[in-house]
Amino acid sequence: MASARTTGTTVRPAGARPHDPPPATAWPERARDWAEIQERMLVPLYEAVYDRLEVGPATSVLGLGCRSGLALLLAGERGAQVAGLEPQDELRALARGRRLKVGAGVRPAPDVPRSAHSLVTVFEQLPGAAEPGRLVAEAARLTLRGGHVVLAAWGPPERCESAAVLDVARRMAGRTTARDPFGLSTPGALEDLLAPAGLRPAGSGRVGCPFAYPDLDSAVRGLLSTGLYDAAAEFSGLPLVAKELEEALHPYLRPDGSVRMENVFRYLVAEQPR
Repeated sequence: MASARTTGTTVRPAGARPHDPPPATAWPERARDWAEIQERMLVPLYEAVYDRLEVGPATSVLGLGCRSGLALLLAGERGAQVAGLEPQDELRALARGRRLKVGAGVRPAPDVPRSAHSLVTVFEQLPGAAEPGRLVAEAARLTLRGGHVVLAAWGPPERCESAAVLDVARRMAGRTTARDPFGLSTPGALEDLLAPAGLRPAGSGRVGCPFAYPDLDSAVRGLLSTGLYDAAAEFSGLPLVAKELEEALHPYLRPDGSVRMENVFRYLVAEQPR
């Protein structure tokens, strides 16, 4: 099993300032920023879910929207059988580079040998999903009878220091269809997605997930890689969004130049009835 740790640097165009974001077309660079900077911020969430469900050799895990696959690597290190589905080419390529079996869409593919799994996770996709109900329905369809689906979302905005930083995405998106990252953080919002998908609640939890970066440049790049700022970048231009994001991060700068924001994420465990 490949290591769950990643290293590397991001190559920037000649003449670019260190904190300049990649151009909107630089998806390979954006994907590397996710894998090298941002993805590890959610490790406490992944581990809390796997501990609660006792993920191990008897578990077949499917990551729906698995991005570059760190959550799958961690499950694999516990002995689970793992596979993923990721629509973005560059992220999927990074996951496959980690020797993970990752297909391109939500339908069964040759890269994903099983058509149903005992655990289907939706760790990253819901906060930015245009139709979260359809996403949950797909997760349910891919879950074995008696298996589990895990949904994750941001916790209450008052418990998340990143809320003010994420507000840049809303402010800079104009009248575009930017999704509110906290749209599923209100009480009962995740639970309301279960019944239409034929699922029933089976527990929930909250996990602290600090967003910690070695410097301001890494913080800007990591946050832009989440995709939550894409509508803002399309409407206002990526350089302006990056500038506003950098300014919003200043209250979280530490004397050594690092950036840290305390956040809470919530997960909901659902069961596929037998």
